[in-house]
Amino acid sequence: MHVGFVMNPVAGMGGRVGLKGTDGKVAEAVARGAEPRAPDRARRALERLAAVAPETAISVAADPMGEGSVRDAGFDPVRVVDPFDGDPTDDATDSTGDGDRPGPTETTAEHTARVVRSFVGGDGTEGGDDATADPVDLVLFVGGDGTATDVAATLEAAGSEVPMLGVPAGVKVYSSVFAVSPEDAAEVAAAFSRTERREVMDIDEDAYREGEVRPELRAVARVPVADDLQSSKQTASGTVESLAEGVADDIRERDGEGVTFVLGPGSTVGAIKDELGFEPSPIGVDVWRDGEVVALDATESEILDALGDENVVVVSPIGGQGFVFGRGNPQLSPAVIRRCDLRIVASRAKLDDVRALRVDTDDPELDAELAGWVRVRVGKFETRMMKIA
Repeated sequence: MHVGFVMNPVAGMGGRVGLKGTDGKVAEAVARGAEPRAPDRARRALERLAAVAPETAISVAADPMGEGSVRDAGFDPVRVVDPFDGDPTDDATDSTGDGDRPGPTETTAEHTARVVRSFVGGDGTEGGDDATADPVDLVLFVGGDGTATDVAATLEAAGSEVPMLGVPAGVKVYSSVFAVSPEDAAEVAAAFSRTERREVMDIDEDAYREGEVRPELRAVARVPVADDLQSSKQTASGTVESLAEGVADDIRERDGEGVTFVLGPGSTVGAIKDELGFEPSPIGVDVWRDGEVVALDATESEILDALGDENVVVVSPIGGQGFVFGRGNPQLSPAVIRRCDLRIVASRAKLDDVRALRVDTDDPELDAELAGWVRVRVGKFETRMMKIA
């Protein structure tokens, strides 16, 4: 197996600081104190790949787009391109101030495209010479839907049939080209025997921040086939009015007791917020205590500051995928989750679309702790048992 590995170092940085995406918001994310997410996701995938397929040959791009992560995992990769070679940003001062190379926050979609072109027969520039006589068998990338779009578009433009597989690291993961977790991506990469065409989706992040989801088909890419690949997100059907009424009644009964309710994003929990009588933040996390909103559209740090002695986080799984944590709600970090009791709510129709619930919190130990059977509220009084895989 010959893998071309590329990492978008800024993927997912906007999540925990409340930006709901990073496209065009890198500087603002950094100003808000965002920390890189992609390197840790890359480390987990590569360490698993080293364990299950240590003989894998890996081609990489120069840092900050993957070479160091691959070497740290124990591989001896071949650098086939420096995406910044000849780039005017080469003279920029990086985030460490050494002035040698662009920093991670200065990477662009074109840098990703140059890397992918080098994997499938070019030197990373249009019309360039072949970088390797041995094109890769798989492009393994770390990023979100924007990165998936860049990779797929480059492969299509090159006329390449090389499959692609995503290690999920973005805030939004609507495309069906990603594995469920970094470790699953390694397992799929090591074992797949066939591929199929799957959709690459992305949304308008500005509209998303205003509460409107506009998924658009950006490409159709060849992807390894395995059960651990997730399907595209689906819109849940069915009414949630009675469910929202029941949960809101339960929350009101605790008013005056000092219980803090962390209300996650999504239409189902949004209906609960409406029932409580306040205007919810668009696709954001809101905090409620003793009959009033404590924090609206809260970041991770704002949620932590708002927590008290007794806390409850209310979330709904993403329809079609079943993710309770790790897709669209990175503000609900491991630090937040560990301080809260968990309440899961969902319409019956949504649960009918998923085989199991899933979590991907960036903390494998927490993921293991959350796994098992849980009670999901599906109506004003009714519940259903579901397993977190």
